[in-house]
Amino acid sequence: MSTVTEKLDPTDTLVEDIYKQVPVPRTKLLARPMEPAKKVHEGRALTFRSGSRSVPARASSEGKGLVAFDFLTALAADLSRGPVELPCFPNVVLKIRDALNDPNTSIDETVKLVGTEPLLAGRLIRTANATAFNPSGKKLTELRTVITRLGQQAVQGAAMSFAVQQMKDEPKLREIAPQLRALWKESVIVASISQVLARRTKIKTDEAFLASLLHGIGRLYIMAHSVGKSSALTEELRNTDLIANWHPSIGKVVLENWRVGEVIADAVGEQDNYDRRQLRSTDLTDILIVSVILGRAMGKELPAEAEMAKVSSFRSLALSPEECGMTMKHAEYQLASLQDALGC
Repeated sequence: MSTVTEKLDPTDTLVEDIYKQVPVPRTKLLARPMEPAKKVHEGRALTFRSGSRSVPARASSEGKGLVAFDFLTALAADLSRGPVELPCFPNVVLKIRDALNDPNTSIDETVKLVGTEPLLAGRLIRTANATAFNPSGKKLTELRTVITRLGQQAVQGAAMSFAVQQMKDEPKLREIAPQLRALWKESVIVASISQVLARRTKIKTDEAFLASLLHGIGRLYIMAHSVGKSSALTEELRNTDLIANWHPSIGKVVLENWRVGEVIADAVGEQDNYDRRQLRSTDLTDILIVSVILGRAMGKELPAEAEMAKVSSFRSLALSPEECGMTMKHAEYQLASLQDALGC
């Protein structure tokens, strides 16, 4: 399928042949009452395809952010054509990702590859000794044991934390370093909560951990590609809801390209789908949605029970306000060691 790449005015309602209905932005739950969902342009929006997947082009509310909309439209078109390129992203992390995705790669080969980057090896050892992964407190120091104990997805998560740390320290990305730091701190909080929630279900804790660490990869991708662009773009990305509207879909396509796994990619793409149809059993997307909402409330007042009831994933997990509070306490207990291990 060919991809439409010309710039289009998101407020133009006359291009009926190529536009699709703009999704209504899902209201984010913070430590405040939910507001009615705002509708965005009553027009249409492009959908960019990547293989069999797509990146919906979502406009900002009230017609704002046209410079940023053009930027995101072009970014989505480039992403649909591939390959996925993140500025200043460490090559060793991509090599580890490929090795872990290759069933023919032996544990010895993985150990050797990780050992080529001492800082990354140290990050893995600290992660394996964090309370979230090592509640017994028995010290682990041998790299082979660490990688075996953590498992493929936790190793990928720790490698991603190393990558973000390297990106924060890159002179070329200095202007977005504070945003990267805030994003990673949020991601680690969400990962801690998701591990606690996953233990209530049949979802693997390491799968929930990786999905949560990667839930903001779309934001990371957008921010990294905005560096060096106009001040008008920077201002619009900061002051409109465009990143919030676009990042789940962009993150999903990035993860599909990275072959992280369909279940994780789908969860990241659906992380703000508060009214999704309930399945027979809780799935990873439910875990991620609730973890992101509770993560925003960490250190604040929990959302009211009536507000949580509006989110289908809370119902799927059958979480009462009291159980949400206990989940937050357990997550906070292991959070300090996890933040230390993952570079917050």
